[in-house]
Amino acid sequence: MNDAAPVPSPAPARRARVRAPELVGKGGWINTGGKELTLADFRGRTLVLDFWTFCCVNCLHVLDELRELEEKHRDTLVIVGVHSPKFVHEAEHAAVVDAVERYGVEHPVLDDPELVTWKQYAVRAWPTLVVIDPEGYVVAQHAGEGHAHAIEKLVEELEAEHEVKGTLRRGDGPYVPPEPVAGDLRFPGKALVLPSGNFLVSDTTRHQLVELAADGETVVRRIGDGERGFGPESFNEPQGLALLDERTVVVADTVNHALRAVDLDSGAVTTLAGTGKQWWQGSPTSGPALEVDLSSPWDVAVFGGRVWMAMAGVHQLWTYDPVARVVAVAAGTTNEGLVDGPGDEAWFAQPSGLAATEDRLWVADSETSALRWVDPEGHVHTAVGTGLFDFGHRDGDAGQALLQHPLGVTVLPDGSVAVADTYNHALRRYDPATRQVSTLATDLREPSDAVLVGDDIVVVESARHRLTRLRLPEEAVRVDAIAHHTQRAATEIAGGKLRLDVIFQAPAGQKLDTRYGPSTRLLVSSTPPELLVAGDGAGTELGRELVLNPEIEEGVLHVSAMAASCDDDPANEYPACHVHQQDWGVPVRVAEGGADRLPLVLAGLDEQTARG
Repeated sequence: MNDAAPVPSPAPARRARVRAPELVGKGGWINTGGKELTLADFRGRTLVLDFWTFCCVNCLHVLDELRELEEKHRDTLVIVGVHSPKFVHEAEHAAVVDAVERYGVEHPVLDDPELVTWKQYAVRAWPTLVVIDPEGYVVAQHAGEGHAHAIEKLVEELEAEHEVKGTLRRGDGPYVPPEPVAGDLRFPGKALVLPSGNFLVSDTTRHQLVELAADGETVVRRIGDGERGFGPESFNEPQGLALLDERTVVVADTVNHALRAVDLDSGAVTTLAGTGKQWWQGSPTSGPALEVDLSSPWDVAVFGGRVWMAMAGVHQLWTYDPVARVVAVAAGTTNEGLVDGPGDEAWFAQPSGLAATEDRLWVADSETSALRWVDPEGHVHTAVGTGLFDFGHRDGDAGQALLQHPLGVTVLPDGSVAVADTYNHALRRYDPATRQVSTLATDLREPSDAVLVGDDIVVVESARHRLTRLRLPEEAVRVDAIAHHTQRAATEIAGGKLRLDVIFQAPAGQKLDTRYGPSTRLLVSSTPPELLVAGDGAGTELGRELVLNPEIEEGVLHVSAMAASCDDDPANEYPACHVHQQDWGVPVRVAEGGADRLPLVLAGLDEQTARG
């Protein structure tokens, strides 16, 4: 226990008078009924800008965190999503429109494919939340997840303050819902061939499972009531499916942060693992399955007698033992990136697809655009992919081949692997014997999974809302090679010594939780590793001096920060505590006259950063 006196919090940074830049995006507005909006349209209301991109599971977490806040303060608060793409596919306007519907976004969204507004607000990470008061001034900025509680307190303060000043305007917001679309499936996620020969499909956006006849079109039955929920008849954006036995299917119930089971005879739904709450740093990572929190399980597969979960929300693989009914982390450290090795040292980045053979568990590691695999000893290997910032559509030797945000993997009869190369709208093939990558099919729309049926492969075309049957070709289709690097502008730095400061200010009414030692954590690494001469590794201070290798002209700094704060009320014996965390990948380039300080805002407002 730390007996040191707590350090007083500085004056609330939200009082800094920083005029909010205008909202500009070449893609235009979504969910406004075709109306173009400006900052003036939000005057008199508190405005929360949610900088997000639809590939990012942390951004999806924030969408869910904000739902209750959005509903509770609908007459004084407007949330606006600013879609800021990472991948080339995410810059397509139609793809953004699809994502807004897919994830149930019920507020206006500005499509900013060229990152104009992102740059104006000096945003450095997905997700980032910026709070603007009813008079049009930036009052707070938060990066990462876990800030909904702090933002709600701020919204309530601004509501009271501007009610008194006469600058608060109540009423309906500018959100206009899209017209509902008919169809048997809506943005399906994963599929499974049942012992009967029928298909079971996760109808993700409608929060159901749909059983289709062997023709892949005729609806046999629906499982789930179609409403978001965690009850005995409800799912919340379900994804992965796997057969546990002849009559039981396990389901990755993604937004419920749970592993569910469906009895194929009765259709009854039970919970195998998870509490319905999202896992946070410091929570248990093993134990009785119904007592341990999970985080956005995206796919499931049975391997080595256990159910493996692609735990996209924390960049790990977890397992569920159906006999002992316990869960445990199997691989991954929660750090986001591409690092091979023993399971407890490996790094993943949003694993989203699984497929098992007797001796390998294949993994679609979406944010690194990689195909990876786990051996029976638990070691992690990479077959295709280089890291977080390189992606594209390039066939050939695995060492130089490129994918773009794959979400699914399927083992083929010859031992090769089909990859649902989602953002390339393609089905790819990796042959472990030759280490060659080829293209099986193109012109698929956001394929997210595939299953084998005889000599055919049936692909889940998520953005076309259907299953598509293809004959496995003997030879791959040739396509022109395309390579991409993330379009985010690199930060120019002076080289040599660089001061890194993660800015964190405990929200109003809270303080850093120092009861049991340091409440902050900072982890720094780089790509390539040789970029950092000194300053890498873990520590508890949120600032440190880095020394960069003068011989490396550009690279990426990976920064992971966490801070815990608790309600500051001496009379409360059991104060509510909150975890704030974020990972940054900051492209840097050594340049004359570059910056010698790199500020990253975790929570609070740094005036220089806010001004851009």
